[in-house]
Amino acid sequence: MAASKILQNEFKALSQEKWVNIELNNDDIFNWNIALIVINPDSLYYGGYFKAKMNFPHNYPYTPPSFQFNRALFHPNIYADGKLCISILHAPGDDEMSGESAGERWSPAQRVESILLSIISLLDDAECSSPANVDAGVMLRKKPDSFKKKVKSDVEKSKEDIPAGFVMPTHESTARIPEKPVDDREFWVDSDEEDDFGGSDTDAEMTEDGNDGLPDDEDQEEGDDEDQEETEEDETL
Repeated sequence: MAASKILQNEFKALSQEKWVNIELNNDDIFNWNIALIVINPDSLYYGGYFKAKMNFPHNYPYTPPSFQFNRALFHPNIYADGKLCISILHAPGDDEMSGESAGERWSPAQRVESILLSIISLLDDAECSSPANVDAGVMLRKKPDSFKKKVKSDVEKSKEDIPAGFVMPTHESTARIPEKPVDDREFWVDSDEEDDFGGSDTDAEMTEDGNDGLPDDEDQEEGDDEDQEETEEDETL
């Protein structure tokens, strides 16, 4: 089955990521248990472990999966039952009712990773114009400090779901170590030591033999004297 093969490959790839913890529900490739881990230190949700479920249709990726948080978060775009109001999970095609274009909604080119990254982005970039949770939308706009306290409470509750022995990734532990830049000066120093820019062995041998291929001033003077002596002898004869 094509959908099963695609999901197996996606599951394998995502299993290597630090910002998500996934497992199959009853070994069913079409049902995933997921935990989103926010590792951006600038996020209000930093340090949270947000468990959710994803169910995939058998014609995936032509139809989007469903996503639902186990614990509903107090957020403008999350319903009381933990389901999301997010364009990427809406059926393909334009929707005149919502005003969403096909480019905003699901397409077969999307993958699980793009869904999860969109959800993490949505947490800190809520869409309040058409909220799923009106109270959360109003509080975010009018009482942002109170909203932040609600988020902090949700983050602390989410930590209760961290599995025993699981090491939570952090911004520091997931940061990539930059590669050491190559110092060109070291290259040229090594080249100086090896070559010394002093010419080849052949040049040295030619110098020892006294024939360097380029006559010096003394050689030229000796040659001129010999030519003069030969001319004088010819005139005498």
